[in-house]
Amino acid sequence: MRKSDEFGMHSNGNGSLVGTLPRNPAIDDTHPDLVTPPSTDDGLLPNMVFPFSLAHTRRESGGWTREITDRLLPIAHDLAIIDMKLDPGAYRELHWHIQSEWSIILKGSGRIGAVDQEGRNFLEDVKEGDLWYFPAGIPHYIQAFEEGMEFLLVFDDGCYSEDATFQLTDFLAHVPRSVIAKNFGWTEEQMRNLPEREKYMFHGQVPPPLAEQRVFSPTGDVPRTFKHAFLSQTPERFEGGSVRIADSTNFAAATTTTVAMVELEPGAMRELHWHPNGAEMQYVISGQGRMGVFSGGSTARTFNLQRGDVGYVPISLGHYIENLGDEPFVYLELFRTAKFEDMSLAQWLANVPPQVVADTLNMQRQVIEVLPKVKNAVQRH
Repeated sequence: MRKSDEFGMHSNGNGSLVGTLPRNPAIDDTHPDLVTPPSTDDGLLPNMVFPFSLAHTRRESGGWTREITDRLLPIAHDLAIIDMKLDPGAYRELHWHIQSEWSIILKGSGRIGAVDQEGRNFLEDVKEGDLWYFPAGIPHYIQAFEEGMEFLLVFDDGCYSEDATFQLTDFLAHVPRSVIAKNFGWTEEQMRNLPEREKYMFHGQVPPPLAEQRVFSPTGDVPRTFKHAFLSQTPERFEGGSVRIADSTNFAAATTTTVAMVELEPGAMRELHWHPNGAEMQYVISGQGRMGVFSGGSTARTFNLQRGDVGYVPISLGHYIENLGDEPFVYLELFRTAKFEDMSLAQWLANVPPQVVADTLNMQRQVIEVLPKVKNAVQRH
């Protein structure tokens, strides 16, 4: 077979290639609305979906990590997202960031620890579905238990990269030993094995019971917990699914990052809406779905979503997400905000004088009058 035939192409004899459009069947099969867009798509909108499977994986002795920033998804100005996996007992070393760090555990369990600017400490165990949040500049670490731990990290800056983290080992590797000795009162012999480069992610022993590791600071514990048991929240239920929301109203420490976990049953959709206070980043946990985005100026695009995909909708752009599969479609909505806010298209129209809406949409007034005046975030008809 000629190599060009593998792509459905052949030479017409004069050196040019003719035939079908360039195809990657695996991508085409999972993103049919990019191959054959709905007739409602129009104009030029940038890409708003990127799969983690196409992101570079950084492998270390204690696990791996991969990230999606505005370098891979240029429209993602507000947030960067990292998928990280720690092996059993492994550490994500002592470090801090210019940006705040929000996280949700996807699988496994572990221990997190931090110390704030007053020397008040925090040490807690976390499991699947738990959240944590560390404000910008607060030093912390993560360590996995015996089953290991995979988690998402979200930073409130779209250009942030995990490679820009301030690591303890990297810091000390770039300070003269004489200065380190003077700062801590250590001898050259005591510093003999100090790392000469960052460790970042490395193997350790599985942590002992929490009580054995607690450190009692004279300044006490942090005043607001950095942990939140997200899955313990009672979700708001709708006919077609459910929604959980964690923002500063119920997770007080999380002042820059908000999340909603949405579960859509087969045939259901996240209603037509937009967010007036921030852009939305999505992470798909399970299922298959479709997102339509409207940007004004007669521009709109439709994107397919599946497990491991990251989506992004700029502030105030109208959109919807629907479940296209036969199992629940579960995803996260993430925001660089202190409080979750959304505008429901149906609720808006229901609270405008019915004749105004009827005249605008060329519909009968009685059809508009029955619209529900309360929000119905998840719908199924």
